[in-house]
Amino acid sequence: MSAPTSPSPPLSPTPTRTSAPVTTVSATARLDWRLRFAILSVVWGFSFLLIKVGAEAYAPFQVALGRVFFGTLVLLTVLLVRREPLPRGRRTWAHLTVSALLLNTVPFSLFAYSELSIPSSLAGICNATSPLWGMALSLVALSEDRPTRRRFAGLGLGFLGVLTVLGAWQGFSGVDAKGTALALLASLCYPVGWIYVRRTLASTPGSPVALTGAQLLVSTLQLAAVSALFTSAPTSFPLWPTLSVIALGALGTGLALQMQYGLVTEIGPTTAQMVTYFIPVIATTAGVVLLHEELHWNTPVGAAVVLAGAALTQSRRRML
Repeated sequence: MSAPTSPSPPLSPTPTRTSAPVTTVSATARLDWRLRFAILSVVWGFSFLLIKVGAEAYAPFQVALGRVFFGTLVLLTVLLVRREPLPRGRRTWAHLTVSALLLNTVPFSLFAYSELSIPSSLAGICNATSPLWGMALSLVALSEDRPTRRRFAGLGLGFLGVLTVLGAWQGFSGVDAKGTALALLASLCYPVGWIYVRRTLASTPGSPVALTGAQLLVSTLQLAAVSALFTSAPTSFPLWPTLSVIALGALGTGLALQMQYGLVTEIGPTTAQMVTYFIPVIATTAGVVLLHEELHWNTPVGAAVVLAGAALTQSRRRML
């Protein structure tokens, strides 16, 4: 899941969906929160590079499967150490099945497919549109989020930033329409999933780690079934693509989510979600420096406009 408001971003249900606090102090929690914030930004920013490298040897569904599988292993290990059980109840697991589809299975697969034809930097910038989609949807689906001039201005500014990134004034030349559409659709999945989670799992007993671990477990089963049906088993396991998929799951999905929950607990969701605004910067830098992807002036300029619009939609007028 991606990071915005949760999540990447972000990439799973929001930490605020449960009233049960996480009381166990993890090893990462002993680090200063600023260092953990920086690490989380880098890990999530590099996720798009790892997807790109993984997709060089594995089918997109297999990249997504490896991502949730290794992420699940990390979170289940955390639960085992804490001696914390997975959530119970058929109704809870039914909702987790839907949230896994919306927040993991579908967007992870779409991002992997998109990066077959677009740069990892562009995928990272598309991911930054999640708060814009979320604002637009929340005006309709969540009664507590009312439309304001500021939010509408942020939405318009963000849309202008997307057009700038894509080079609309030159007819979108040089941009793969299908790959970009898949990445934007993946970004749309996250706020849809968050809204579903808030409406169905907000009062579910259990810590965020337990609920997210269960969700990733369900997503692993979903992607295992899809991969078995639509892809052939890999005949080889090249070193760098394999390590990329493992890192994408263990670090970018498992450890990163655990670290994010710790940040939310310590510094609050408002400050913690600001990691969202660093992800496209790091994704673009990693793609250009390590994968030698081309960078035109409109990409960083448009990305900055998108982030400004996203920040505006999330801001609230101060009460005097």
